[in-house]
Order: sequence, then structure tokens, then C-alpha cells
Amino acid sequence: MIPVSVVIITKNEAEILGECIAAAKLITDDIVIIDNYSTDATVNIAAAEGCRVYQRVWDGYGNNKNKGIELAKYDWILSLDADEIADLELALALHSLKLDDPAMVYDIKFNSYFGKKLIRYGSWGRDHHIRLFNRTRVKWSQANVHETLLLPDQTNMQRLDGAIHHYSVKDRKECNSKALYYARLSAEKYLTAGKKAGMINLYISPIFSFVKSYLVFGGFLDGKEGLIIAKITYKNKWLKYHYLSRLEKSSRKKQFIKPNLAVEY
Repeated sequence: MIPVSVVIITKNEAEILGECIAAAKLITDDIVIIDNYSTDATVNIAAAEGCRVYQRVWDGYGNNKNKGIELAKYDWILSLDADEIADLELALALHSLKLDDPAMVYDIKFNSYFGKKLIRYGSWGRDHHIRLFNRTRVKWSQANVHETLLLPDQTNMQRLDGAIHHYSVKDRKECNSKALYYARLSAEKYLTAGKKAGMINLYISPIFSFVKSYLVFGGFLDGKEGLIIAKITYKNKWLKYHYLSRLEKSSRKKQFIKPNLAVEY
């Protein structure tokens, strides 16, 4: 095995977690699970597979991933979600690395699935992320959603062979549900960051996102799934700024509420 710890965050992931862990065991002898008090068999599955399991309260995606990083055995971290499975080619690529430069981070291609169908085109077909890094230099941002890695200056990046297979959604219903959930979280994040809704973000940006995913990136080549994904991309973009607009209005109303100036004698 190589000196890499795999860190996985979970919440009721019993259905797919076993496959994720099985693939991770081809890479390392240290798999850390940060579980948000699952009510299904997630914890039992992870423990039975020899993972180190820690149940922690939910403090956002970035914060909970950082909790796992701190508990890892090794400084090199491969960060995974429970619905992500490293393929054999990626495992072999990882075993060939020297891992002697903490300033290096490794970018990995993602193969995303809609149900059992591999999505080859559109925005999903171009997906890749930095997921292997050294914790002495790199941590996750503390964002509740769409967390990013905080990369210091003089960081070098290398693309690895192989891929992580992301079983993102089972069907259209789940895709819609996730779009709604992430849109709400994104709106809260944007409000905190001082980002404004605006006419362009509300009406032009969603259309542009649909055109880019379905036409420019060739999403139409994925058939009906490509169309569904492009529509959900449009919906998610619009919902983010729709919710942000509502939060902005609510925030402005609170600012106009006069404080209670009554004085007791």
C-alpha cells in the first residue's frame, strides 16, 4: 500500500458505500469515514470493512472533510464522496507516484453517471477535480456547499491516469431534488459573500448555462439524459439567484425594523 489516506464523508450511504470502500482498499490501508450520524447501515458497513469511523455533527462539506484530514494516518489525502469509486487505472497510477513533493497536487478525471448511463458530453462529461493533496499545505475551504481546496502559492499540479466514477443521481427526481438543495445552499453562500442577484444572473446566466451544456459542450449527444441535465443546469442556476433575491429582500426588511426603544422606570 502507499502512504495515502482516503477520507470519505457520509450520511446514509449504505447503498453504494461498500463499492467505494472496496476500490479504496486497493489504494491504502487507512480509510477514514466522517459520518453525520447515519440512520441506515452506513456505519456498520464501514466498520466491517476495517475503516476508521468517526461520527461528527454537520458543519458543512468543507469543515467535515477537514475533520477527516486531521484524523488521517498519512499526510497525503485522497478525498472521496461515498458515491465516488476510484477505478483500477487510477489505483495503479497512484501506486506509481513517488509522493515526495508536498507542493504537488493531483487532478483526476471524473466519469459521471445518470442512473447507470455514463455521461460523455455536456458539462458533466468535462468534469475533473483536484482530489489528491498533502495536508501540510492544503485544506478545504469552510464553505457549506461547493467547497474548494485552498491552494497556496507555488503549488504544482499533475493530471493522473484513470478516473473516479461518480454515481451522481439515480433518476430525474433525484436530480431535481439535488438542484433544489444545492441552490438553497449556494444562495446562502452568495449572500454571505456579498454577491448580488441582478437581472443578468437571474435571466441571462441560466440560459447561457443551458446553451453551453447542451449545445456548446455537446450534451445533446447523450440523448434524453443530456437534455435533462441541461434543463436541470438551467433550473439550478436560476434557483440560486431566485433564492438569493429573496434573501436580499428579507435582509433589507430586517435592516428597516426599528429597535425597541422602550425604557422601564
